[in-house]
Amino acid sequence: MTYIPSDMQGATQATSSLEQQAVRKAAWRFIPLLALAYFFNYLDRTSVGFAALTMNRDLGLTATQFGWGAGIMFAGYCLCEVPSNLALYRFGARRWLARIMVTWGFFAAATALATGPTSFYVIRLLLGVGEAGFFPGVIFFLAIWFPANYRTRVLAWFTVSTPLSSLIGGPLSAWLLKLDGVLGLAGWQWMFVVEGLPACLLGFAVLKLIVDKPEDAKWLSLEERQALQTAFDREGNASRKQKDFAAALRDVRTYLLAAISFGFTMGSYGIGIWLPQMLKAHGMSVTQTGWVSAVPYFFATIALLFWAKRVDKRGSPVANLAVGLFIGAIALGVSTYFQQLVPAMTGITLALIGTIAGRTIFYTLPARYLSGQAAAGGLALINSIGALGGFAGPYLVGFLKDSFGTFSAGMIGLAIVLGITTLLTLLLLAFNRSD
Repeated sequence: MTYIPSDMQGATQATSSLEQQAVRKAAWRFIPLLALAYFFNYLDRTSVGFAALTMNRDLGLTATQFGWGAGIMFAGYCLCEVPSNLALYRFGARRWLARIMVTWGFFAAATALATGPTSFYVIRLLLGVGEAGFFPGVIFFLAIWFPANYRTRVLAWFTVSTPLSSLIGGPLSAWLLKLDGVLGLAGWQWMFVVEGLPACLLGFAVLKLIVDKPEDAKWLSLEERQALQTAFDREGNASRKQKDFAAALRDVRTYLLAAISFGFTMGSYGIGIWLPQMLKAHGMSVTQTGWVSAVPYFFATIALLFWAKRVDKRGSPVANLAVGLFIGAIALGVSTYFQQLVPAMTGITLALIGTIAGRTIFYTLPARYLSGQAAAGGLALINSIGALGGFAGPYLVGFLKDSFGTFSAGMIGLAIVLGITTLLTLLLLAFNRSD
């Protein structure tokens, strides 16, 4: 055992205490605000599934057309993701995240103006353009502020907004649909306006409260800022991170991570966007659909926080990611064998637990070998390719539903995708030398 002099032990403990104080202050300042922003971000993406309960009839959308419109948002998102995150690196997270939130909130609310398939496609595409860069931008920002040994838990408290937005958003959306006819607007139009505009207001809050780098934080003491810098210096000396975006483009792990992201995004969005219509097919009312659809996300919220804490303590993020995706694939496949609601929903719940927890674990991986410009651009590239899964998942389910006349075909298709993604995650073990 290596001997550490008592005075050095005291200095180390003091530094650790200062580091924890700085992390705690930063977490309380940033995470509630960013988590609330992500709550509305995910709600604006998935609320279209509830709107479809009445909107599809009003706009004359088939299942395939709805799947195309629900997913086309991710095409605009994908095209603008890398430029947006490089702009964030250039102009700073504070200003760029605020800009993103104002534009996505505006286009989310503007979905109420859709009058048919074409206008629905155009507005959804613009929503993706306006939103591009938010999620990887936040991940990049958090990597600047929080050392690696805190990162999974911090990401968990940020991404817990994903299940919470569906847990709360389901009943909320169902209630807003009941405003049909108020002031001459359909219920689905009220839903888009009420759930979209808060993002614009939060954008101004981000502009006021976010600080780009620890050294600029006046609310941290000099000693706390130094302790954070010491932690990041220690990480930098112990790793082989790519710092140049061109180097990240040449790294095979970048594309393997992108393929994994594509797979679990297909699964989570394919389930989430179609879940309200699957429940309605069981004869449920709009109100019942809103409450029952929240059940899987209640359990996913608890599992996400528990799983993230476990990974931070015990490590092995890649293995845990593979386990989550495997559970999702098996559970989703098994759920299609049951016609009864309870066992089918049990399978869907386990599938969402696996994909949502896996998403949080996944986004701790790129920062293990990317930093600086490579982290900003590489994260955006991974997320933009992965975001196409948000288009492919809903479209695949809609296409298979129209082709075979049942939602089970779509769920089997998603189960196969998650199975392949599990194998890709295991392949990542061979490349991720820091795991």
